[in-house]
Amino acid sequence: MSENLHPSSTNPSIGAGDAGLGPTSHSYISQRLRLHYVDWGNPTAPPLILVHGGRDHCRNWDWVAQDLRRDYHVIAPDLRGHGDSAHSVSGDYSLTAHVYDLAQLIHQQGLAPVRIVAHSLGGNIALRYAGLYPEKVSKLVAIEGLGLSPAMEAARANRSIVERLTTWIDEERALAARLPRRYASIDEALERMQGENKHLTPQKARYLTVHGISQNEDGSYSWKFDNYVRSFAPVDLTPDERHELWSRITCPTLLVYGAESWASNPEKDGRIRHFGNARVVSFERAGHWVHHDRPEDFLAEVRGFL
Repeated sequence: MSENLHPSSTNPSIGAGDAGLGPTSHSYISQRLRLHYVDWGNPTAPPLILVHGGRDHCRNWDWVAQDLRRDYHVIAPDLRGHGDSAHSVSGDYSLTAHVYDLAQLIHQQGLAPVRIVAHSLGGNIALRYAGLYPEKVSKLVAIEGLGLSPAMEAARANRSIVERLTTWIDEERALAARLPRRYASIDEALERMQGENKHLTPQKARYLTVHGISQNEDGSYSWKFDNYVRSFAPVDLTPDERHELWSRITCPTLLVYGAESWASNPEKDGRIRHFGNARVVSFERAGHWVHHDRPEDFLAEVRGFL
């Protein structure tokens, strides 16, 4: 790793934990893929998994992990095709594949019953897992993890299977021809990161950028995630099937939303009725990344809930 990419150059306090130690890197195998995760130590404490969202990486949780590691054995995986995890040779980034990966991590490491805090795509994955294996999840926090709003679901339902499949094939072909974007410098990639979230401080945006890019042989930088993660599977569970999984979740569930986000609040759109033991909390002055936009208040809410 080059000197410019060292975490201490962006924020000396993040990545340092007990005795000045940050997380250790590990891997596990799922469907022949070597998937990466970081372990924040404290192995005798109750296990807690942090699951990131799409086109993100496990180190986006460092501020949360740094706080919660005092009381929990915190593990944060990189989803397949993200961060330092392997890319799927077939380009399979369906939610079913992600759920299997999470199931394998929990199974192989003997983490159940486990607490889970998850964001966006990660929240969708965690909610499905908790519905499949309700006895294996003791507490669940999902930050904007319910997926498409009912209005968007209705629009999708109006598209025929032929239209959905042919559109997906066209998207896959376009992604096959698309080369990963190359940035001349970290600062150039940083501008892209800051454009995605207006609430990020320059220091935090740089930290997330540093952990989200890798340096190419020619000296340029590219995001670590696989371009194929941009494509959504043309076939997924139906809304009724997802609602059935949500209704099977037995653990206390906290659904977190940002008041300035594009995501639809389940208390307002009615989806909360599919949960038996859930409540919604909304944060003002926050968008889709609530844990970045309101970190202190988010941690206070989550710590009390856990």
